[in-house]
Amino acid sequence: MAKSENDKEIIKLRALKKRFGVGDAENYALNGVDLKVKQGEFIIIMGPSGCGKTTLLNILGLLDRATSGDYILNNRNVVKLTRRRHAQIRSQKIGFIFQNFNLIPRLTVIENVALPLVYKGVSKTKRLNKASEILKQFHLSEREYYMPWQLSGGQTQRVAIARALVNEPSIILADEPTGNLDSKSSHIIMEELSDVHKKGNTIIMVTHNPDLMAYATRVITMFDGKIDTDTKNRRQIESENTIDKIEEVTEKLTEIKEELGV
Repeated sequence: MAKSENDKEIIKLRALKKRFGVGDAENYALNGVDLKVKQGEFIIIMGPSGCGKTTLLNILGLLDRATSGDYILNNRNVVKLTRRRHAQIRSQKIGFIFQNFNLIPRLTVIENVALPLVYKGVSKTKRLNKASEILKQFHLSEREYYMPWQLSGGQTQRVAIARALVNEPSIILADEPTGNLDSKSSHIIMEELSDVHKKGNTIIMVTHNPDLMAYATRVITMFDGKIDTDTKNRRQIESENTIDKIEEVTEKLTEIKEELGV
């Protein structure tokens, strides 16, 4: 992806708070979160249970509302938009991957993947064709007409990823996508997500597994409803430094060629 695209800020949170309960039972799941996300990042969010990770993900996905603060998505504050408008934005911009897969048991694999297109008013033939195309990318063509219970855990999660991508969203939100999988299946899923990221998607993923940090370009840890640490992956820093050096050398070569009249 071009460097200018990487510099595009698509999410900005300012003093975001989410309160649950009243009176003596009042507590803040999020207590003043400030966050900026650039296009094409792969962010992993970690932290102990109850620190606010999933609440943050739900607000980013417009499945929940903040009590106060600002959520700027693609240069627009979406905090006070109607539920209907939130649903429209979700269908256009955001794909979800859940720990428990959330496939509908009575629907076939291809019908599950095609489901998000129903809400966009796409005809049955077109949505099944598109679902079939994306299932091919995940090597699941032969499972199109299987029922969810006929799949392994890894296959089920790959179907869930295909469903998340069928609308061609720019942002993928993943809540413990490997939480119910063995180590081998987890590795396969993370490689799939890595490939999705390389194609330009922004991924924000919640996990408890520190072994998955290597896949991220940036790692955020949360504690008591706040961002505790926010660091770039060393591999990402090295990659950016390499790009800067290449651009610097290219500029110098261009200057030399101009001086020589080449």
